[in-house]
Amino acid sequence: MAGAAQAVSAMFELRLLCPEDRVETLSDALEALDALSVSVEDADGDTAAEQALFGEPGMPPPAEGWQRSRLVALFATEALADEAALLLQAQDFFAGCTLQGVSAVPDEDWVRLTQSQFAPVEITPAFWIVPTWHEPPAAAQRVLRLDPGLAFGTGTHPTTRMCLRWIAGRGTGGDWGRVLDYGCGSGILAIAAAKHGATEVDAVDIDEAAVQATGDNARANGVQLRAGLPDAASGAYQVVLANILATPLKMLAPLLSAHVAPGGALVLAGILARQADELKAAYAPYLALQVSDEEDGWILMTATRGAPG
Repeated sequence: MAGAAQAVSAMFELRLLCPEDRVETLSDALEALDALSVSVEDADGDTAAEQALFGEPGMPPPAEGWQRSRLVALFATEALADEAALLLQAQDFFAGCTLQGVSAVPDEDWVRLTQSQFAPVEITPAFWIVPTWHEPPAAAQRVLRLDPGLAFGTGTHPTTRMCLRWIAGRGTGGDWGRVLDYGCGSGILAIAAAKHGATEVDAVDIDEAAVQATGDNARANGVQLRAGLPDAASGAYQVVLANILATPLKMLAPLLSAHVAPGGALVLAGILARQADELKAAYAPYLALQVSDEEDGWILMTATRGAPG
């Protein structure tokens, strides 16, 4: 039995909660204590209290962590994880932090485990997001292949689903014109637009890993687009998509609005229902936003620039 138990657990993780101003200090200390890796997460992620840490043009650089950050450190043995926990709790800088525990990380088939957590996602009865290891559902007329990777955006979050529903609702007609996906992440919105008939698509992000992932995902889906950093966005677009969060969207109001062509559409997501009035006020000098969709407390806001004449 001892041999079987030893085969199941290969590594151990130490979990901590800490305020934003301790993230860097704790991360450095964990690395000095032989942590194999240290990851930082928003302890309030997927709740009304979650925060954006996106650095965008005209905004301050992102902080080291969130107001309530969760640190997860991976250790080669339980003894090392336990020792790190004891040593950290004895330090003055640990005040205000909380030890959540040490637990074994099962030595599993990580590929199989990851794949099991991502099933096909229905956007509309005809449009599905399907990981490469799944067969498309029989009803799927249009399929976007996307695997979870370094960049965020797999179609499972309400904000992404609402954007994709908007894209699907626009249809495959010839009126797409130029499309901009600002803050593209995995490129899912840009690729969806291309799948629905857009022939000129720019996808931009401040994260070079996101730019790389977008290019890779576009090639995997057989669509053409240009992926780059934010300064690659130029001129006017018939459709401007931005699925970020409310704070950067407010800061970006002049920039995003300026990219919307006459007769074009602005589509914004990453907004909680209670933030609708803030967004309307931020964009009022440029465009009249309205709520077009809502899911699980999140909303999709859209605006159309009047055509000339």
